[in-house]
Amino acid sequence: MEQNSNNKTKPYGERAVLVGVITGEQNDLQTKEYLDELKFLAETAGAIAVKSFTQRLERTNSKTFVGSGKIYEILGYIRENEIDIAIFDDELTPSQLKNIEKIMECKILDRTSLILDIFAKRAKTAYAKTQVELAQYQYLLPRLTRMWTHLERQRGGGIGRYGPGETQLETDRRIILERISKLKEQLKKIDRQMVSQRGNRGSLVRLALVGYTNVGKSTLMTLLSKSEVFVENKLFATLDTTVRKIVIENLPFLLSDTVGFIRKLPAQLIESFKSTLDEVREADVLIHVVDISHPNCEEQINVVKQTLFDIGATNKPVFLVFNKIDVYPFIEKTEDDLTLPTAENHSLEQLMKSWIAKENTPCIFISAKNKTNIDRLRNDIYKIVAEIHAGRYPFNNFLY
Repeated sequence: MEQNSNNKTKPYGERAVLVGVITGEQNDLQTKEYLDELKFLAETAGAIAVKSFTQRLERTNSKTFVGSGKIYEILGYIRENEIDIAIFDDELTPSQLKNIEKIMECKILDRTSLILDIFAKRAKTAYAKTQVELAQYQYLLPRLTRMWTHLERQRGGGIGRYGPGETQLETDRRIILERISKLKEQLKKIDRQMVSQRGNRGSLVRLALVGYTNVGKSTLMTLLSKSEVFVENKLFATLDTTVRKIVIENLPFLLSDTVGFIRKLPAQLIESFKSTLDEVREADVLIHVVDISHPNCEEQINVVKQTLFDIGATNKPVFLVFNKIDVYPFIEKTEDDLTLPTAENHSLEQLMKSWIAKENTPCIFISAKNKTNIDRLRNDIYKIVAEIHAGRYPFNNFLY
C-alpha cells in the first residue's frame, strides 16, 4: 500500500477515469469496445481504471473534447474519489489538452500519450528505446506551449550558449528539434546495421507474423520455433522484432514476430517503428494471426490491413491463422430472442465455414495454447515455403 498526501492508504497503481465520445463515426458498441481496450491499456501501464464516462456528440468538442457539463461532471467525480489520472480515448489537440488541464485537478493523458508510455516501459533494446524516444519528442513538440519544461537542464552548455532575449519556449523547441535530429541519425545508423544483418541471412524464405496486439503471435512463435519467446497477457508485450530460423522436415526458413498493431496507433509510432517493420515489408509471406474469440475480430482484421497499407506492405501473400478457438464464446439464441444475431450466436463450425467462403485467402483455425491443429499448421506452412523455394531454386527441388 502507498500513502497519499492525506495519509490515507490506497491500492498500488494510480486511479484513473476513462473518457470517450459516441459520434456519428463511432457508435455505442464501438465506443464501449474502445473504452474496454483503453482500460486494458491503462492496466498494462499500471493504472487502475475505476470508471468510464461517455457522451453522445455530433463531433468531439474542439475546446474540451466533451461538453462543458460533462467535463465538470468528471471533475466532480475526480474530486470525490481521489482520482489521479483522466485518460481520453483519442489524441487531444494541444489546445484541448491545455483547456482540460486548466479545469481538471489531476494528470491528463490521451490515448496516444498512454500508448507511448507503455512503449517506453516495454522497450528493452537500445533500438526500441531510441524509436520510442523519437516518437515521444515528436508528440511533445507541438504541445510545448502549455508547459514550462526547463529542458536546458538536460544538456550541457557554456557562456554565450544562448542568444540574448531567447524565451524558454524557443529554447525548449530548439533543444527538442536537435534531439529529434540526433535520434533520427542514430536510427539511420542502426538501420544500416540491420539491413546488413538481414542481407547476411542469405536467400532463405522469410515469413512474418502480423496481427492485432495480444492475439497470440508470440505463443505461436514459441510453438513453431520450439524456443522461448516472451509471452504475457498484456498489450504490446513484444516491441523488438524476434527472428528465428525454423526447419520443418528438411526445409529451413526464417520466421519473424513483430510488434502488435492496435486501432488508433499513434502516427508518431508508425513512423518511428517503420524500420522495425522492415521485417514485414521484406517477408515473402505474412501470417496474419487473428483472435477468433474476440467479439470485434473483423474490425481488428481491418485495423491490421490498414496498418499494413500505411507501412507499404499490402502486396504480400497472406495466410490467415484464426487463434484461440478454445475460448470461442458461443451463445445460442432462444426462440423468443428476436434481436439480430451477433458473431457469438454462430457456432464455431458455422463461423469457420463463413470465413473460408468469404476470404479469398488460405486460412486455418487453431488453439496455440492447447496446440490444436498445430501439426496441420506446420504442414500448411511447409507447403507454402516449399512452393516459394521451388520457384527460387528450381534445380534444388529434389531435396524436398
